[in-house]
Amino acid sequence: MRHGIHFISGLPRSGSTLLSAILRQNPRFHAMMTSPVGAIYLAMLGAVSRKNEAAVFIDEDQKRELLTGVFRNYYHKIAADKVVFDTNRLWCSKMPSIAAHFPDAKVICCVRNVSWIMDSIERLTRRNDLELSGIFGFDAGGTVYTRVNRLAASDGMVGFALDALREAYFGEYADRLLLVGYEALTREPAATVAAIYDFIGEAPFAHDFDNVEYDAEEFDVLLGSPGLHRVRRKVEFIARPTVLPPDLIERFVDDAFWIRPEGNVRHVQVLTPTL
Repeated sequence: MRHGIHFISGLPRSGSTLLSAILRQNPRFHAMMTSPVGAIYLAMLGAVSRKNEAAVFIDEDQKRELLTGVFRNYYHKIAADKVVFDTNRLWCSKMPSIAAHFPDAKVICCVRNVSWIMDSIERLTRRNDLELSGIFGFDAGGTVYTRVNRLAASDGMVGFALDALREAYFGEYADRLLLVGYEALTREPAATVAAIYDFIGEAPFAHDFDNVEYDAEEFDVLLGSPGLHRVRRKVEFIARPTVLPPDLIERFVDDAFWIRPEGNVRHVQVLTPTL
């Protein structure tokens, strides 16, 4: 692939769209919200596997080229001197593939206390109370408990991402990971972004954290979740009370495994606020 490429992954509602909005201020960078590349890659992976009886005619080199071609062809209009950041929560579950296709690629994982992720999604759901959200299969029923249970399932929006993050964090390619805490990004954006630049080996850039722009409202409306990818103009941390019942807050209290130094057996770099 002619472009440099890195990946943004990790947990939902943890700052990945905000991070993309910040990075794209740099004219050398191309960054967006979740791209379709991940889904296309999975479809191609199925097409070149034994699931396809004709795959017997596809050798390993052809398979690698076809899969790498998903990235190359999707980003072919991007100038060759740009660095691409592709965003998708599934990349944490595909670390061996990333290493095979792009030996120099890094994976930036946005993370946040899981209770606050659930709170953020529930708050969005209540704000759009007259809409049916694709996050929950456009289901008109349910309570905060059924919604959180669906999100937390292994194939749910949050549960899958959390399991994929664990897989990458404890796996053999963990040296490619940088975990970026939501509070670090929103409380100390300059220091956090500088650390990201250092991690990926890019020259510093003067970002404007008071004028960040990103618009995906058309996508969010089609999903039935207006505001899902809305980014505030100024990067700042806003404290607020939770809308979740106390037992749901307690349910996820131990899920932030990345904050426990004794469990960081692969010595993954984790960015947390210094204040």
